[in-house]
Amino acid sequence: MTTRRPTIRDVARRAGVSVTTVSHTFTGNGTVAPTTQQRVRAAAHDLGYRPDVIAQGLRRNRLGVIALVARQLDALRPDLLVDVDYFARFAGAAAVASLAEGLGLMLVSDPTGPRAAGAALASDGFIVTEPVTDDPLVAMLTSAGIPFVTVGEVPGVPIGPDSPPHVDIESGRLTTLALDHLWDAGARRIALVTGTDRNEWNLRSAAVYQRWARYRRITPAMVHVPEQLDDEGGRRAATTLLSSGPAPDGVYALTSNHALGVVAVLTEHGLRVPDDVLVVAGSDAESLRAARPTISSIDLQPDELARRAVEALAARLDDRPLPDHGDQRVGRLVVRQSSAPGAPQP
Repeated sequence: MTTRRPTIRDVARRAGVSVTTVSHTFTGNGTVAPTTQQRVRAAAHDLGYRPDVIAQGLRRNRLGVIALVARQLDALRPDLLVDVDYFARFAGAAAVASLAEGLGLMLVSDPTGPRAAGAALASDGFIVTEPVTDDPLVAMLTSAGIPFVTVGEVPGVPIGPDSPPHVDIESGRLTTLALDHLWDAGARRIALVTGTDRNEWNLRSAAVYQRWARYRRITPAMVHVPEQLDDEGGRRAATTLLSSGPAPDGVYALTSNHALGVVAVLTEHGLRVPDDVLVVAGSDAESLRAARPTISSIDLQPDELARRAVEALAARLDDRPLPDHGDQRVGRLVVRQSSAPGAPQP
């Protein structure tokens, strides 16, 4: 014998209120006194009633769920996620910030890729990290009229009233901060190692480095290796740098794994870090803190970036003005042994 599922009318009868009041309690529409809401929710609990959030969302054209597409997660091996602070911190902070906005967060693969989840496109809006040049997801969301916010600018798209809203990752300032730190610590042959993804982080860091090198009147030395190669990419980059001219005395590697690979090859060639070569990574990770020597890095503060992205998307969904963070900076340099000769071993 099949047990009949309780309905919204059963809840209204049990709580002594109208069906509309029950509906408003669960959808957030209208105004319902807190004591009445408690009575409605208690009645629903007693009866085992669960509102059909999908149907509610379709009626309101809102589900109360946003999607997070973290591009690098699709490329990373699962065993590396424990080490890479950025993604775990970003996703966790985004989930908490979403709760504060009354939203749920769904972590999904890029819907334009082969591992896309069909449910993702039912989300109210998207947060897209690391948008790339001619980004297919940005194009699809724009064409479909789905609200979205990017973390970092979309390369090649001029900033203006009609450009996609984005959270500033301050890649230009942070690149200059790292390079100036290496210079102030005594390095004069400073090289840059970037990934190959066509995102703002790689492209702007390279452009800022070239301008910085001209300003400092040094010969630029840049190597681009795929992010997916992990520490092997850093090893290849260091080998290239050592074989193409005088050894660098400073290296800024944008990913933590590339920085680790660079240090490994330098050590194999008899170059001491930091005595002979200073090294800074562009993104912090547990492996950098555990390395010997410990490796200086940029803490991109993904917690704050995530909070700002969620708040910006929630504002778009509610047709509110985007939050203004004024001159509040995001990202900081964490100095460790690899760029501070004589620093104590932890």
